[in-house]
Amino acid sequence: MNDGPGIGGDAPGGSASDADAVPADADAASEDADTAPADAVPDDEREALLTIAGGAVITAGGVSGQRALTAATEFALTRGLGPTAYGVYALAWRIAQLLSRLVTFGSVPALQRYLPEYADDPERQGVVAGLAYATTLAFGVAIAAGIWLAAPRIDALTVDDPAFPPTMRAFGLLVGLLGVVMVASAIFRAVGSARGEIAFNKLLRPVVRLVGAVAALALGYSVVGVAGGIVVATALLAAVAAPLAARVTGVVPSLRGIRREAGRFYNHAAPVAMSSLGKVFQNRVDVLLVGALLTATAAGVYNVVLVLIAIAWIPLLSFNQLLPPVASDLYADGRTETLNAVYASVTRQIVATVIPILAVLVVFGRELLGLFGDPYVAGYVPLVVYLGGVFVGSAVGATGWLLMMTDHQYARMALDWLLAALNVALTYAFVVRYGLVGAALGTSLAIAVQNAIQVVLLRYFEGLWPFDRTYLTPLAAGGVTLLAMRAIREVVPGRAAVVVGTAGGLAVYAATLHAIGVDPRDRLVVRELAGRYRAILAERFGR
Repeated sequence: MNDGPGIGGDAPGGSASDADAVPADADAASEDADTAPADAVPDDEREALLTIAGGAVITAGGVSGQRALTAATEFALTRGLGPTAYGVYALAWRIAQLLSRLVTFGSVPALQRYLPEYADDPERQGVVAGLAYATTLAFGVAIAAGIWLAAPRIDALTVDDPAFPPTMRAFGLLVGLLGVVMVASAIFRAVGSARGEIAFNKLLRPVVRLVGAVAALALGYSVVGVAGGIVVATALLAAVAAPLAARVTGVVPSLRGIRREAGRFYNHAAPVAMSSLGKVFQNRVDVLLVGALLTATAAGVYNVVLVLIAIAWIPLLSFNQLLPPVASDLYADGRTETLNAVYASVTRQIVATVIPILAVLVVFGRELLGLFGDPYVAGYVPLVVYLGGVFVGSAVGATGWLLMMTDHQYARMALDWLLAALNVALTYAFVVRYGLVGAALGTSLAIAVQNAIQVVLLRYFEGLWPFDRTYLTPLAAGGVTLLAMRAIREVVPGRAAVVVGTAGGLAVYAATLHAIGVDPRDRLVVRELAGRYRAILAERFGR
């Protein structure tokens, strides 16, 4: 996100003339990408692509580790608590996750926006970081108090289980602690340190959750004790994260001079916070409605579906790791044509990466859900329905981040709230009529509609457009891969089909991409990063 046109002054605006001037050049650049050799990629575009892709590689490893740890936690809890108690835990945990999206009050995107801009002014960077921490702590206390009072009422409206109120109250304390870790991680990310952000936000957070949960189960505690164990472990992480982030990045939080920065900070953060609140109702109302309208067991099944869905979001999250600061820098310098070329290339790379993941989940979803226990296989159809929204959200790339990084945060806020209201009504009707499938359908439609509108808004405001004919290559390869995996599933019995089908499908996908032809920019990224990591390995192992 950005401040308004009147603040900062030198950022390009979103006038119609500006928007109209870019598409022709951008489309021409997209067409040239089909035939241009890799060494013909402009230097600024090359640098941006390698920065984003390098961050994506690191992030993908970290996020994959996060997802594996999350799956391990859910596996331990499904087996250790049983379907009903796990459903109580799942609903309380998901509500806490929703609130953790609000607790920073837009501070995380504000850090991405202003820390790169203030790179030459450590004092202003410190004030921005101080505002982020202070805002998060204040909202964390308010949320914890609200949850403490509201927990019995939430229980009465949802699962109606005596274990829910104390579990929910414990997770109310967790929200502010998660916010502190998120702000510390965002500082690493804003200064270009993907490793620091990955270590705290993607790895240590799920590690402490797993340790806290497993320790509570080992001590014989049920769902309330599990929640308490997770809170204690997260508190220890939060106590380490903030000072370590300041020491490593050099961004030392300070509240001196906040009056000078507060207006600009909250002008950016406030609409983002309102967007986040809208997105809770837009993309996560399904969790609340499943708890309110269905059973605790259904809430547990849906939570396991979301665990698998989280795997499909890895490519988008990975490429978006360093895209915001890169986009902010390009936009601030007026290099919109380069920004469009980078956006198009990164979006194509996201699609190429997510397609085999979607194929695995669609073909082998029943077997994967069955790993958590037989009751969870009932989530297969909701899983497939939800994956439709994941595909659309990935297929248009970082539309939300780009709107925020090009000073259109208010447009995104308005869109979030418009679609939130629509989604609440639709998802309620779908859940009442179709149960778990309806919950997935409502959220999938919300994701698809929001991203479709956002990509149109980017075209209108800034002339950014990610699509050209090279986009069809991963789609065609994905179709062949899906057919190959389905064929393997028919031949190989049981869960062995997951391993054989995944390996065989990936081989088919890679071969099909090679046969069709890979875009020169994608070859550049693969070649450069492969060379970089070969050199690192050779140096490390003395070869």
